[in-house]
Amino acid sequence: MRFEIKSFHELTVSELYAMLRLRERVFIVEQSCPYQDLDDTDQKALHVFLYEEENLAAYTRIFRSGIKYPEASIGRVVTSPAHRGKGYGAMVMKASMEELLKIGESHIILSSQAYAEEFYKKLGFKRTEKEPYLEDDIPHVEMEFKGVLEDE
Repeated sequence: MRFEIKSFHELTVSELYAMLRLRERVFIVEQSCPYQDLDDTDQKALHVFLYEEENLAAYTRIFRSGIKYPEASIGRVVTSPAHRGKGYGAMVMKASMEELLKIGESHIILSSQAYAEEFYKKLGFKRTEKEPYLEDDIPHVEMEFKGVLEDE
Protein backbone atom coordinates (compact mmCIF):
# COMPACT_ATOMS: atom_id res chain seq x y z
CA MET A 1 0.00 0.00 0.00
CA ARG A 2 1.26 3.50 -0.81
CA PHE A 3 0.05 7.10 -0.74
CA GLU A 4 0.64 9.74 -3.36
CA ILE A 5 -0.29 13.41 -3.06
CA LYS A 6 -0.16 15.46 -6.23
CA SER A 7 -1.32 18.73 -7.66
CA PHE A 8 -3.52 18.57 -10.76
CA HIS A 9 -0.60 19.46 -13.02
CA GLU A 10 1.52 16.64 -11.60
CA LEU A 11 -1.06 13.96 -12.43
CA THR A 12 -0.31 11.52 -15.21
CA VAL A 13 -3.03 10.76 -17.71
CA SER A 14 -3.42 7.30 -16.12
CA GLU A 15 -3.81 8.78 -12.62
CA LEU A 16 -6.37 11.30 -13.85
CA TYR A 17 -8.32 8.55 -15.61
CA ALA A 18 -8.27 6.25 -12.54
CA MET A 19 -9.41 9.10 -10.26
CA LEU A 20 -12.27 10.16 -12.52
CA ARG A 21 -13.29 6.56 -13.18
CA LEU A 22 -13.53 5.80 -9.45
CA ARG A 23 -15.47 8.98 -8.70
CA GLU A 24 -17.89 8.29 -11.57
CA ARG A 25 -18.33 4.64 -10.55
CA VAL A 26 -19.27 5.48 -6.96
CA PHE A 27 -20.81 8.95 -6.96
CA ILE A 28 -22.71 8.78 -10.24
CA VAL A 29 -23.36 5.12 -11.10
CA GLU A 30 -23.48 3.37 -7.69
CA GLN A 31 -25.40 6.18 -5.99
CA SER A 32 -27.64 6.75 -9.04
CA CYS A 33 -26.87 10.45 -8.88
CA PRO A 34 -26.31 12.21 -12.18
CA TYR A 35 -24.37 15.37 -11.35
CA GLN A 36 -21.51 17.41 -12.78
CA ASP A 37 -18.44 15.85 -11.15
CA LEU A 38 -16.00 17.95 -13.16
CA ASP A 39 -16.57 21.26 -11.38
CA ASP A 40 -13.52 23.31 -12.41
CA THR A 41 -11.90 22.93 -8.98
CA ASP A 42 -9.78 19.82 -9.52
CA GLN A 43 -7.13 22.11 -10.98
CA LYS A 44 -6.84 23.92 -7.61
CA ALA A 45 -6.87 20.79 -5.41
CA LEU A 46 -4.25 18.47 -4.07
CA HIS A 47 -5.22 14.90 -4.91
CA VAL A 48 -4.61 12.19 -2.31
CA PHE A 49 -4.36 8.64 -3.65
CA LEU A 50 -4.09 5.39 -1.71
CA TYR A 51 -2.95 2.48 -3.86
CA GLU A 52 -3.02 -1.22 -3.09
CA GLU A 53 -0.36 -2.57 -5.40
CA GLU A 54 -1.16 -0.72 -8.65
CA ASN A 55 -4.89 -0.33 -7.99
CA LEU A 56 -6.47 2.91 -6.79
CA ALA A 57 -8.12 1.87 -3.53
CA ALA A 58 -9.18 5.22 -2.03
CA TYR A 59 -9.02 8.90 -2.90
CA THR A 60 -9.78 12.41 -1.68
CA ARG A 61 -9.16 15.90 -2.91
CA ILE A 62 -8.10 18.64 -0.53
CA PHE A 63 -8.14 22.42 -0.71
CA ARG A 64 -6.33 25.15 1.18
CA SER A 65 -8.49 27.73 2.89
CA GLY A 66 -9.97 30.37 0.61
CA ILE A 67 -10.34 28.16 -2.46
CA LYS A 68 -13.70 26.43 -2.06
CA TYR A 69 -14.57 27.70 1.42
CA PRO A 70 -13.05 30.17 3.89
CA GLU A 71 -11.65 27.08 5.68
CA ALA A 72 -9.54 24.27 4.26
CA SER A 73 -11.67 21.39 2.98
CA ILE A 74 -11.68 17.73 2.03
CA GLY A 75 -14.01 16.35 -0.60
CA ARG A 76 -14.75 13.53 -3.03
CA VAL A 77 -13.86 11.01 -0.33
CA VAL A 78 -14.22 7.62 -1.98
CA THR A 79 -13.13 4.01 -1.53
CA SER A 80 -13.20 1.55 -4.40
CA PRO A 81 -15.95 -1.05 -3.95
CA ALA A 82 -13.30 -3.78 -4.34
CA HIS A 83 -11.32 -2.35 -1.41
CA ARG A 84 -14.02 -1.58 1.15
CA GLY A 85 -13.87 -3.00 4.65
CA LYS A 86 -10.08 -2.67 4.89
CA GLY A 87 -9.92 0.70 6.65
CA TYR A 88 -8.67 2.49 3.55
CA GLY A 89 -11.25 5.27 3.85
CA ALA A 90 -9.94 6.20 7.29
CA MET A 91 -6.35 5.90 6.07
CA VAL A 92 -6.83 8.24 3.11
CA MET A 93 -8.72 10.69 5.32
CA LYS A 94 -5.90 10.71 7.90
CA ALA A 95 -3.33 11.27 5.14
CA SER A 96 -5.46 14.14 3.81
CA MET A 97 -5.81 15.70 7.26
CA GLU A 98 -2.08 15.30 7.94
CA GLU A 99 -1.24 17.01 4.65
CA LEU A 100 -3.50 19.96 5.44
CA LEU A 101 -2.09 20.24 8.97
CA LYS A 102 1.45 20.08 7.54
CA ILE A 103 0.77 23.12 5.34
CA GLY A 104 -0.68 25.08 8.26
CA GLU A 105 -4.40 24.38 7.83
CA SER A 106 -5.89 23.40 11.21
CA HIS A 107 -9.56 24.21 10.51
CA ILE A 108 -10.99 21.74 7.98
CA ILE A 109 -14.56 21.36 6.79
CA LEU A 110 -16.32 18.75 4.71
CA SER A 111 -19.77 18.01 3.40
CA SER A 112 -20.65 14.51 4.62
CA GLN A 113 -23.40 12.33 3.29
CA ALA A 114 -25.58 11.90 6.37
CA TYR A 115 -25.03 8.13 6.59
CA ALA A 116 -21.25 8.69 6.92
CA GLU A 117 -21.42 11.15 9.83
CA GLU A 118 -20.22 8.57 12.40
CA PHE A 119 -17.25 7.67 10.20
CA TYR A 120 -16.06 11.28 10.25
CA LYS A 121 -16.75 11.66 13.98
CA LYS A 122 -14.28 8.84 14.63
CA LEU A 123 -11.66 10.95 12.83
CA GLY A 124 -12.31 13.97 15.05
CA PHE A 125 -14.86 15.85 12.96
CA LYS A 126 -17.95 17.41 14.55
CA ARG A 127 -21.17 18.55 12.94
CA THR A 128 -21.39 22.32 12.51
CA GLU A 129 -24.45 24.36 13.43
CA LYS A 130 -25.56 24.38 9.79
CA GLU A 131 -28.84 22.53 9.30
CA PRO A 132 -28.75 19.22 7.36
CA TYR A 133 -29.36 19.80 3.66
CA LEU A 134 -29.89 18.02 0.36
CA GLU A 135 -27.08 18.00 -2.16
CA ASP A 136 -27.97 16.27 -5.42
CA ASP A 137 -31.00 14.79 -3.60
CA ILE A 138 -28.76 13.10 -1.00
CA PRO A 139 -28.97 14.17 2.68
CA HIS A 140 -25.76 15.87 3.84
CA VAL A 141 -24.37 17.48 6.99
CA GLU A 142 -21.54 19.97 7.26
CA MET A 143 -18.72 18.84 9.56
CA GLU A 144 -15.53 20.45 10.80
CA PHE A 145 -12.22 19.51 12.36
CA LYS A 146 -10.16 21.89 14.47
CA GLY A 147 -6.81 21.09 15.96
CA VAL A 148 -4.43 18.20 15.73
CA LEU A 149 -4.72 14.51 14.97
CA GLU A 150 -4.71 12.15 17.92
CA ASP A 151 -2.59 9.02 17.82
CA GLU A 152 -4.53 5.79 18.05
